[in-house]
Amino acid sequence: MKFQIPQAMKEEHEELHNNLRKAIMAGGKVGKAAEDVAHALHPHFEREEKIALPPLGLLPALAAGEVTPDMAEVFKMTDTLKAELPQMLEEHQAIVAALEQLTDAAKKEKKDEVMHFAHQLILHAQTEEQVSYPTAILIGEYLKLRLGKQ
Repeated sequence: MKFQIPQAMKEEHEELHNNLRKAIMAGGKVGKAAEDVAHALHPHFEREEKIALPPLGLLPALAAGEVTPDMAEVFKMTDTLKAELPQMLEEHQAIVAALEQLTDAAKKEKKDEVMHFAHQLILHAQTEEQVSYPTAILIGEYLKLRLGKQ
């Protein structure tokens, strides 16, 4: 079974990447700080798109009461996410620290749009920590119960 990242989340990641590219192209201290964010963010986003976000694509079917045996394939992702959660959260701390540096540089260079972007990305990380990651893990746990795979 193929698990699709919800389109809204996929587009949000693309928009964040586009805004980060714009910040890098701004040059100066903002550009350098944005490059540091990109170095921390890119591998993290790739990992999320492999293990944390695809399980969320099952939510509409699960909310409609649909459970099929082939959904068990999601366990590879959700079990990996559960095991790697401390690392994912540490990566968020590094990303947020880089974003704080970006915010400081943007304030000094009076780049309000970059400050706004940094704030949005911090909120994005908090949403993942408080909603997306726990939901993905719960999807796996729920399916294990429903499919008798404990």
